[in-house]
Amino acid sequence: MRTHGWGGNVPVDDEEAVRRILDATREAIDRQGPSVSLADVARALGVTRQTIYRYFRGTDELLSATAHDATDDFLDRVMQRLRGISEPDRATVEAVLAVLDELGNDRYVGLLLAEERLSLPAVGDVTSEMAHRLAGTMVERLDVDWAGRGFSEADLDDVIDIVLRTVQSLVLDPGTPRRSEEELRRFVDRWMGAAVRSMSSGSVSAARR
Repeated sequence: MRTHGWGGNVPVDDEEAVRRILDATREAIDRQGPSVSLADVARALGVTRQTIYRYFRGTDELLSATAHDATDDFLDRVMQRLRGISEPDRATVEAVLAVLDELGNDRYVGLLLAEERLSLPAVGDVTSEMAHRLAGTMVERLDVDWAGRGFSEADLDDVIDIVLRTVQSLVLDPGTPRRSEEELRRFVDRWMGAAVRSMSSGSVSAARR
């Protein structure tokens, strides 16, 4: 651990250093948006860029780590809204709507879903893996008896991928004019809910209008 910088308050270990770097990155995102750079974070902490490089290989890895660090709180908020919904199609439709709504209050997790982050060669695979893990955790935490509804492991993998791609698409291009909540629910049900219903044995749609 270096003994200078950090505004005169040096972290006691690497774990604290990473925690403070991630916290500073969140604050920088709040001020500047996703255009924040590693140099901005270093400046806010009173350290050199080389100090940050000890823990993160670059800005994109730092932003990905910051987004991943925020996923637990984000998922808890989403899952709170989905309690008791047991129909596979309705649960996934409402999950997408909840994610889109929560993203409006969360600047960090959205970085996992942004096209410019997913397409960067240096971090694209890592970020895509994080985004799939987020979608997978959300789908698996739904109050749905997937096996009992006739979904195989391969089906569930497809559901996770469909959910992720639906969210990504709607984040990148929500459409013009903007749909009302009910219009969006109807649209997502026709697009994604129908796909989920086609995999289920005996699932009855509660989302279709």
